[in-house]
Amino acid sequence: MQHTAAGLALAGFGHHSGAQPSSSLDMAKIIVGFAPGGTIDLAARRVADKLHPGFAKAVVVENKTGAGGQIAVIGVKSAAPDGATILITPTSPLSLHRYTYKTLPYDPVNDVVPVSGAAMFDYALAVGPLVPAEVKTVADFLQWCRAEPAKANFGSAGAGSAANLIGAALGKTGRADLRHIGFRGSQPAILDMIGGQIAAVVGPTGEFMPNAKAGKCRLLVTSGPTRGKFTPDTPTLVEQGFKSLSHVGWFGFYVPAKTPSDTIRRLNGGIATALASPDVIESLASVYMEPMPTSAERLGEMLKTETRFWDTLVKSVGYTAEG
Repeated sequence: MQHTAAGLALAGFGHHSGAQPSSSLDMAKIIVGFAPGGTIDLAARRVADKLHPGFAKAVVVENKTGAGGQIAVIGVKSAAPDGATILITPTSPLSLHRYTYKTLPYDPVNDVVPVSGAAMFDYALAVGPLVPAEVKTVADFLQWCRAEPAKANFGSAGAGSAANLIGAALGKTGRADLRHIGFRGSQPAILDMIGGQIAAVVGPTGEFMPNAKAGKCRLLVTSGPTRGKFTPDTPTLVEQGFKSLSHVGWFGFYVPAKTPSDTIRRLNGGIATALASPDVIESLASVYMEPMPTSAERLGEMLKTETRFWDTLVKSVGYTAEG
């Protein structure tokens, strides 16, 4: 089952044109479920800068961290449905977490509604100095893992994360006992990898690029259906025989349920205009992401596709839901 977020997203490009209606809000806030300084926070701030005065007289970003993005979803679901409170989130709290948590404090289908895609990125598997230089492909890595079971491990941004499950699925598909080590974010995992404490890390491609360019780690594969714009020399999972695991990561914008359709249309148009700005495109590229404007309807379709993908993957690796 190849994941086709990029193809779905492209259908949303050019969907909106013309000037937006004058603002009816004094202030709007974009809620981010992760700490300032990360890629999703950057995307939120770049779009916020462009949403005023067309959508609101002022637009601010508020970070509500915790529970892998769930605190932010809770904050938006309970807000007034007037367009003044906007969620930007990776898909995990709305798609993956229903399979990796026993219960969720919100309904991922009915408590928030889609507005527009935001940005997309590939995942990558990278290896550090613990892994011999002759390991150049995923198959090589899995063969090395089978030969060196004590060293066969990989890190990710946390147990039950998208990166954790992609790595686990690679190990299972390749018949290697690949032990997962969870960290508080990708960067601490990468530091241990380049220091030789762990063998590999799975995470968003952009997280690896400074160290990869410096020769401190090696990208073996990226997750998208085609080679990444920023990593043209790195083969994909599809090319290396793992088509069913192909996956594009992305962020999207949502608002509370019962937000009027006209408000959603206005916000969608403002986001599309922001994501088309050359300085926003350049800013996203600096962290190895591409803009992903979509219609609200298209984002809803993508979320359904994403949910099916994780349902299948979680079952395939036998992941047990946590509290």
